[in-house]
Amino acid sequence: MIFFRLNTWVLFSLLVLIIGGLSFLGLLAGRRLRSHPEALKGPVGVVQGSLLGLVALLLAFGLAMAVDRFEERRLLVVQEADDIGTTYLRAQTLTEPARSRSLALLKDYADVAIALANQVPRSARFEASRTLIASLQRRLWTEAGVALAADPIGNASRLYVESLNPMFDVHADRVASLRNLVPTPVLLLEIIGSAVALAVLAMYLSMIGRGIGITVVAALFVIFILFVSVDLDRPKRGYIRVPSTPLEDTRALMDLPPAVPAVSLG
Repeated sequence: MIFFRLNTWVLFSLLVLIIGGLSFLGLLAGRRLRSHPEALKGPVGVVQGSLLGLVALLLAFGLAMAVDRFEERRLLVVQEADDIGTTYLRAQTLTEPARSRSLALLKDYADVAIALANQVPRSARFEASRTLIASLQRRLWTEAGVALAADPIGNASRLYVESLNPMFDVHADRVASLRNLVPTPVLLLEIIGSAVALAVLAMYLSMIGRGIGITVVAALFVIFILFVSVDLDRPKRGYIRVPSTPLEDTRALMDLPPAVPAVSLG
């Protein structure tokens, strides 16, 4: 969890410090070893090649994990927006007074869902929104019970109840996805492994008298990959964020007059 609580620039600076610092130490070590026998350069070259191959696999694995989690969160936002919209449409077919109360509660529910989508997970505001969502879910379920009791043989109330359950479930899935982060040991392995591999690469290049340009380019490339991998997995904290546009579009539709007029029994 360490990397997900850091400020974006602090995170970037930390990566530069670790990767760049060890690469620089590798360059210094290579200069000192430059005068050693040629036989030493061969084993170092083999080691740095093996390490770079291993790090490439680690970076690809870590990036794939982060992308999968980002895509899952994006799809869940779309699904929740769809479920809220479907529930709102079906609520219009309920009889009064459950209809009006349910429509008002669903608007509040959508507002809180949007707020939750734009808050940092595990923050105080995030937890407060979660509590409010749970309260709204309970009130919506109560109104659904009232609608069923008022019209026990009607289809409208039953269809409405059938849409409430998926709406509640997808919200729970979305909250869980925000807490489903790439494990910290995996990120530490990527960062430390990359730093060591680049240090050995820098040492080898320095031993054979090459310039530092290749080392700098390789370090910047690795830093960029690591930064993107971590940033993808930092919901609402980094630069790469899951948009809440689907929820906002659904909420905007709720401001239109209901398509189904109110109906009262009796």
